[in-house]
Amino acid sequence: MTHGVLTPPDGWRHLPFFVQDLPRIAAHLAQTDAQVLPPAHQVFAALTACPPERTRVVILGQDPYPTPGHAHGLAFSVEPDVRPLPRSLTNIFKEMTEELGTCPPNGDLHFWADQGVLLLNTALTVEAGKAGAHARLGWARLTEQVLGALSDRPRAFLLWGGHAQGFAKHITGADHLILTSAHPSPLSARRGFFGSRPFSRINDWLKDKGQTPINWTTPKGP
Repeated sequence: MTHGVLTPPDGWRHLPFFVQDLPRIAAHLAQTDAQVLPPAHQVFAALTACPPERTRVVILGQDPYPTPGHAHGLAFSVEPDVRPLPRSLTNIFKEMTEELGTCPPNGDLHFWADQGVLLLNTALTVEAGKAGAHARLGWARLTEQVLGALSDRPRAFLLWGGHAQGFAKHITGADHLILTSAHPSPLSARRGFFGSRPFSRINDWLKDKGQTPINWTTPKGP
């Protein structure tokens, strides 16, 4: 099953990954018979939405949702008509409601990206029905380089769970906000994710830097 052409996002095409690693990954995806998610035009959606100069907050996920129709290129986010929500996202909204009093009306988090929140998975593709199938395909090199590039000035980084925290060493420089806790998945959310108050802590930090806080809860109208 041909997956389609993977076009490097403009703001990031200077990263070595796109010359050194992407051709091999793209060739693998072009040869597989499995259904690959998300569709090719959405694989780099998070990076396209947040070029380096616009990125203020980074939330690191693991790999796309393996259920067809769910993943659309932003970590933890789903297409707006998806019901019920994936369980990790349900727990994210539960924590947000506890913390901020409300949560978004659906699982589409593009309005976060519009405010400079990079929702980056450490693997950008997955086989339908097989979570983690592309974890060793080489996508992690891109994550490492993105974090390195974003270390050039203070930013907020949200690392949920051991997998994301394993990339912390690629965040260099001073004055970043790096928040770590358990992952919001049902397996671990009660071990330190609930009650971690990440959204208000990020906004407090942004305000201290003289920046506009993130509107986490309410998408703007058209």
